[in-house]
Amino acid sequence: MSMAALVAVVLASTVLQITHAANYTVGDTTGWTFPPGGNSEFYNNWAADNNFLVGDILVFNFATGSHTVAEVTEAAYNNCSGTNPISIHNTGPASIVLNRTGAYHFICSVPGHCEAGQKLSVEVRNGPGSTAPTPGSSPNAPGTPGSGPSGSPPSSASSLVAAVSLAIMPIAFVLLC
Repeated sequence: MSMAALVAVVLASTVLQITHAANYTVGDTTGWTFPPGGNSEFYNNWAADNNFLVGDILVFNFATGSHTVAEVTEAAYNNCSGTNPISIHNTGPASIVLNRTGAYHFICSVPGHCEAGQKLSVEVRNGPGSTAPTPGSSPNAPGTPGSGPSGSPPSSASSLVAAVSLAIMPIAFVLLC
């Protein structure tokens, strides 16, 4: 019985340390395409409504053959140059893991698309293992800024796992003693 309690404590501790990345659908229901209404700031306005943490995933929904997603330097972003991209994705949808802090810059490398506003710059920061949205936004509901492809609430899932783990730990402790 003591061995089972020890396993429960170790498992609960491990679960508490697991973080859940948020999936962000770039442009929400618009996807990765020409900005609606000719709004060249559409994607940067979308990014401003979200809080990106290391481990989060950007999902670019686009039709293969119509668009690309090129990660580029800040200079290439400013000049809409896809000549020497850091990476390029030609098949949609494309999922990109934000695996470091700092700025990421993305453009569509199809001629004329970036100039029309199909470009995105995001700032990624470290987080305390949460995917809490910035005030005024919610990554939890489908169609809202930051909603994932499935509309699942990653921050709620993290809270549930933490709550269940906290409930298991005292029980395991009692069983150990």
